[in-house]
Amino acid sequence: MSKISDIHAIQVFDSRGIPTISCKITLDDGVTAFSMVPSGASTGTKEALELRDNDKNYNGKGVLKAVSNINNILSSIIIGKDPNNQNEIDNALIDFDASIDKSNMGANSILAISLANSHVAAKTQGINLYEHFGNLYENITGDSIKTSIPVPMFNILNGGEHANNNLDIQEFMIIPHGAKNFSEIMKWSTQIYQNLKNIIQDKGFSSAVGDEGGFAPDLNSNEEAITLIIKAIERSNLKPGEDINIALDCAASEFFDGNHYLLKGEDKKLSSKEFSNFLSDLTKKYPITSIEDPMDENDIDGWKLITDQMGHKCQLVGDDLFVTNKNFLKQGVEEKLANSILIKFNQIGSITETIKTIHYANVNNFKSIISHRSGETEDTTIADLAVGLGVGQIKTGAPCRSDRIAKYNRLLWIESESNNILLNE
Repeated sequence: MSKISDIHAIQVFDSRGIPTISCKITLDDGVTAFSMVPSGASTGTKEALELRDNDKNYNGKGVLKAVSNINNILSSIIIGKDPNNQNEIDNALIDFDASIDKSNMGANSILAISLANSHVAAKTQGINLYEHFGNLYENITGDSIKTSIPVPMFNILNGGEHANNNLDIQEFMIIPHGAKNFSEIMKWSTQIYQNLKNIIQDKGFSSAVGDEGGFAPDLNSNEEAITLIIKAIERSNLKPGEDINIALDCAASEFFDGNHYLLKGEDKKLSSKEFSNFLSDLTKKYPITSIEDPMDENDIDGWKLITDQMGHKCQLVGDDLFVTNKNFLKQGVEEKLANSILIKFNQIGSITETIKTIHYANVNNFKSIISHRSGETEDTTIADLAVGLGVGQIKTGAPCRSDRIAKYNRLLWIESESNNILLNE
């Protein structure tokens, strides 16, 4: 059985030109694999800590401390271990860090090793990464899982922290749920994206894109953004509500002042109830089937209110609320907050913990959505993770920018090579 013989990390850069970590694991038989760690801009306060240098270089965003932790400290814990024992390796790293939020070694340090280990384990077994993730799910949880191609949420119009414009809602997405396969999903979505670009340009707006590839024009209201997307869908000879649904990521924590939701672009100051009504009215007018972070992560009463009001008819996704943490999700299940969870493995810091959170969601009838971060790389792990764990949904940006397209291209290859893996229904 192959053992880990070397671990080496370096500082690389994400899609925003901000430093992040790449880690290489080498086995004693010469097999190697790499990982790259993503980074978020709109982050929840309860996320595991992303260790940064906080010095004069790279505006304090360097990760050389985290890299050093891998090369000089954490590697000695892992060298000699069997890469197929993901649970043992992740737990050894977590136990050594010994903090609640991985702040001693850095969640980015631990995740870099955890990701690279999953890649090298799949290689040494001679199987696809998604197959390895499916096996890990069964080994870690004791339950079986059915692999499937996820349906994406394409973030084609940006606001909030992802764009420099006057839209408060952070993401306006399309869900091509009516497509018969992933190839058709990409055909439809790229057509809608290009038609939206033409519509925006015809109106004299800028068609520059935000961090995740979505357009970021200055519009009069959040509702105008939705109507532009509806026009782009119809111009693509597709039907809103039948072929294509719409999803929103409010990222409400970014415009909550502790008492009110401040929609500055529309000069509105709304209570939790008023904002819930505002979103409910939008779902009545437009085919919106999913809303992420509709309330601030600490507005528990607001979450209870909107879940009671809309949870039976709309997917309400907790991102900042749960931060991929099983303990926070458990609280949400018990208090009836949301009905779905966004999964970002850098929020929690290891593959094992990510799988345990998804398993807890599954057994409690919560839907999971695998997600990228605004700071991405060419690493395509999340595509295989979504397939292998059969979660059914993925968020990885617009059909634009190679850091986003890489994930979609990986899904196209999986579909092409695996005729028995079907689109999730």
